[in-house]
Amino acid sequence: MHSVADLRARARQRLPRVVFDFIDGGAGDEATLRRNEAAFQELRLVPRVFVPCRSRDLSTALLGQTYGMPFGVTPMGLCNLAWPGTDLGIARAAAQAGIPYALSTMASTSIEDIARAAPEHTWFQLYVGGDAAIADSLLDRALAAGIRTLVLTVDANFTARRLRDRRNHFALPLRPTPRLLADLASHPHWSLATLAAGAPTFENFKPTAKNPRSIDIKDMLVALAQAHIDWSLLEHARARWPHRLIVKGVLHPEDARRIAALGADGVVVSNHGGRQLAMVPSSIEALPAIRAAVGPDFAVLIDSGVRSGDDIARALASGADFVLLGRTFLYGTAALGAEQGPRATIEILRGELDTAMAQLGCSTIADLRRADRFTPSIPTAPTSRGSA
Repeated sequence: MHSVADLRARARQRLPRVVFDFIDGGAGDEATLRRNEAAFQELRLVPRVFVPCRSRDLSTALLGQTYGMPFGVTPMGLCNLAWPGTDLGIARAAAQAGIPYALSTMASTSIEDIARAAPEHTWFQLYVGGDAAIADSLLDRALAAGIRTLVLTVDANFTARRLRDRRNHFALPLRPTPRLLADLASHPHWSLATLAAGAPTFENFKPTAKNPRSIDIKDMLVALAQAHIDWSLLEHARARWPHRLIVKGVLHPEDARRIAALGADGVVVSNHGGRQLAMVPSSIEALPAIRAAVGPDFAVLIDSGVRSGDDIARALASGADFVLLGRTFLYGTAALGAEQGPRATIEILRGELDTAMAQLGCSTIADLRRADRFTPSIPTAPTSRGSA
C-alpha cells in the first residue's frame, strides 16, 4: 500500500457494501464530498530553490502541547464497523506516533478504554442530544479519565439525508435480508471477524459495564435532532470544561469570531466530511476567511477532504495550525486490520508530508506555513489593432 487511494481500494474489496458505503458516503448527492477533495487538488504551492533542507522537523505545537506531526485523527462514530478493534488500534498508533486521537461520543469503544490506551493523546468529542444531563455525565467521565482536550461538535443537530445508507437500508444491528446475507457471504474475512468480536455498539451509552445495552442508531440520530444548540451551549460547555475546548463544524468567519470571543481555545473548520449537507463550501475554501476573522494567534484546525500528506501541506500553507483526518484511517484499518492499518496510514501521510516539505524547501512546519500559494495570473485580452 503506497497511498490512501490504495488503502481505499483495498477497503472497498474487503468490506460489505453496506459498511463501505456507510464509511465512504456523504449527504444528498454527495456534492460536498466531491468538492472537499477537488478543492484540495486545485490548491497549488510554489517551491523555493537554493533552500537547504536536507532534514525536516515535522513536530508542531498546538494549544500548549507538542505533537510529533501536524495532524491527528478526527472524531468518527462506530469505527469498529471498519474492522474489530479499530478504535483501540488507531488510538495506540496515534500515541506511538505522538499525534492526537479524538474519540467520538458515538464511538464503539469507551472513553475509559481509549484514555488508558493513549493517555496523553486522547481528545474527547462531545455531541449534545436532547438530554443535557447525559452530556454533562460524559464530560465528567472524560475529566475523570484524564482527558484534557474537548472537541464540541455543533454541525450535526439534525439527521442528514445519506442516500447510500438509505438505499442500503443501513441500520444497527444489521438487518438480515437476502441481499445483505449475500453481501456478507462474499466478504467472509470481515464477516467472520465481526461475528467473533461481536457487532459494534455505542459503548459510551451503556449504563453500566455489568448491565450493557445497545442503543439503536435511529434512536441516537433522533436524540441528536432534538438537541438544543444555541450560543448558550458553548457558554455552558466553557463553564463546565476547565481545560482546552475546541469547537468543531465551523464554516462562517463571524461564527468563528464569536466562538473565540466566548472563550473557546480553537475551532475546527469542517463540513463534517460532507456527511451533513451537500451544498456547503469545502473546508479548505472556508479556511482563509476564518483565519482572517480570528487572527494569527487563535488555534484553527481543519478536516474534511484531507487524503494525503500533500493535502496536509496545502492546509497548513493556507492558514491551518493543525489538520485532522477521518475516513483515511478507516480505509487503513479496513484494508490492513486494526493494528497494521493505522500504522501504515500514519507512515504514508508522514512520508508524503516529509517529501512535500523537502520539495518545497521547508525544513520545519513554520516554514511550511509561510509557503507561497500559486495564484494563476489572469490573461490580458489582446489589444485589437485596426488598419489605417
